[in-house]
Amino acid sequence: MLRHATEAGADGVHDRRREDGNRLSAPPDTGPCVKTWTLLGIAIAIAVGSVLPLQALINARLGALTHGPLYAAFVSFLVGTCLLGAALLAMRSPLVPTQPLGSLPAWIWTGGAIGACMVLAGTVLVPRLGAGALFCLLVLGQVVGALLLDHFGVLGARRPVDLARLAGALLVVVGTALVVRPWKS
Repeated sequence: MLRHATEAGADGVHDRRREDGNRLSAPPDTGPCVKTWTLLGIAIAIAVGSVLPLQALINARLGALTHGPLYAAFVSFLVGTCLLGAALLAMRSPLVPTQPLGSLPAWIWTGGAIGACMVLAGTVLVPRLGAGALFCLLVLGQVVGALLLDHFGVLGARRPVDLARLAGALLVVVGTALVVRPWKS
């Protein structure tokens, strides 16, 4: 018998578990509504992904016209922070956290640092590598990182690497090599 529950683990992350305590890898399929949201999610991810190279190009130009890549990355995050703050206010979301910030695990703050490193790296590297090569390399890094995180169950359900997933990652390596073409440099 399965009993679906959501619990906050010791790491502060909510996950879904069966009665025996094992994590569920995905919510149960509840019909066509889930499929619609899945397709919508895929479309949104592709749309957002398609403008990320433009963000890197804009930030690189901003850095070239002002005080450099670090300044451009800072301005990018400042504008994004202002927009997210306005969205929070417009949606009347609570601004006070549900638990004291000091009680959160220290690693929880690394998400913003990782995002800042990504924006700064894009700002610095897009003029040197080109948008296509940069984003193929970023996707390759994301695929390898995601497979490792899934395999070891970091912050979520453990999903071991199998031959099909390795083959998919290998195709990303080949595709990246064809776009970057390091042998032509």
